[in-house]
Amino acid sequence: MTFNELDLIDPILKAVKEEGYTTPTPIQQQSIPIVLQHKDLLGCAQTGTGKTAAFAIPVLQILAEQKQAGPKKIHALILTPTRELAIQIGESFAAYGKYTGLKHTVIFGGVSQMHQANAIRAGIDILIATPGRLLDLISQGIVGLAQIKIFVLDEADRMLDMGFIHDVKRVITKLPQKRQTLFFSATMPPEIQTLANVLLTNPSKVEVTPPSSTVDMIDQTLFYVDKANKASLLFYLIEQKKMQTVLVFTRTKHGADKVVIMLNKHGIQAAAIHGNKSQNARQNALSNFKNGTIKVLVATDIAARGIDIDELRYVINYELPDVPETYVHRIGRTGRAGLSGEAMSFCEAEEKEMLRDIQKVIGKPIPVFDAHPYPMQIMTAPPMVRGGGGKPAFKKRSFGGGSDRGHNPRSGQGSSQRSYNR
Repeated sequence: MTFNELDLIDPILKAVKEEGYTTPTPIQQQSIPIVLQHKDLLGCAQTGTGKTAAFAIPVLQILAEQKQAGPKKIHALILTPTRELAIQIGESFAAYGKYTGLKHTVIFGGVSQMHQANAIRAGIDILIATPGRLLDLISQGIVGLAQIKIFVLDEADRMLDMGFIHDVKRVITKLPQKRQTLFFSATMPPEIQTLANVLLTNPSKVEVTPPSSTVDMIDQTLFYVDKANKASLLFYLIEQKKMQTVLVFTRTKHGADKVVIMLNKHGIQAAAIHGNKSQNARQNALSNFKNGTIKVLVATDIAARGIDIDELRYVINYELPDVPETYVHRIGRTGRAGLSGEAMSFCEAEEKEMLRDIQKVIGKPIPVFDAHPYPMQIMTAPPMVRGGGGKPAFKKRSFGGGSDRGHNPRSGQGSSQRSYNR
């Protein structure tokens, strides 16, 4: 199937062609015809499946065909959890809608509202917003939602994870009862399923790329390494594989900053992106990463949500995530649109339980690579100290030679020693 077969209007087809796209992704093939029929849609899809275009293209087409003379009013609202994702959705609307005559703006917190408010007052057709700033501008009378025809709730499960679900429900109360609703979520926990049931009327459901198949498309590797040697292993992999860009994940903001300091001292240009950074700092870091000014972007999970970088080949889990499903979201930043991707994960003794949970979620063990210069020496995590008691903290084991060199510390089975000069 091609975009020409989706009954799109010429201004959108022209823009899509200029972006270099000819074949829609599965979610675009399924979703665009449904939305163009003015039906509600429940889309179960992760970032990286092409879901932004799956709603942006038909929303633009519907509004372009209904365009009327006179002052512009907000007819479509896209609600999304993070500033970065809001900006990227705005870029998609700009790209696909540049020949439609429709206007959009993006609003988010962390920056002055002046330019955002001025854009809204000047007249827009489409508003892309994060919940907090949207409610602020509604309370000030700057934004009105009475004319909304299409409401898109993007990344609903992440809204729940980030504590925004109450704000989302407040926004919903301000929408017209009669509207078209498009609801997207990578997962459907009970509270999100309940919200979908309230919001949607006789929806069509589109489900693509469940977590396991996303994982299957990415070349995953596990490195057992002591905490003290993680930085050295990171330097080694970047240099050994001649990485031009790599996204590195840590669990905490402090951890992200520490990794950046170590990388910069080692002569590797890096920047961090997390909640303590200003909006300008985050955007500069992301822009510099996309244009190659910096080689390594170090991110926490919430800050990285919505990062959409074409042809990102490498993701490194410097620290494993506490929530096993987050692993799937992290490595899904690579291997997009059928391109190859590699996800490398470091595991220290204290993270072995996290690793077991991750492997349960993805339904298979992650292949171990232990022919690296920093093999794990500390096999067990120190026990929890309760009331001054406790057993000896560490049990050491030599990786000095012999059969241990190809040993998997978890399973006791030999592991493959793939070449890392690929």
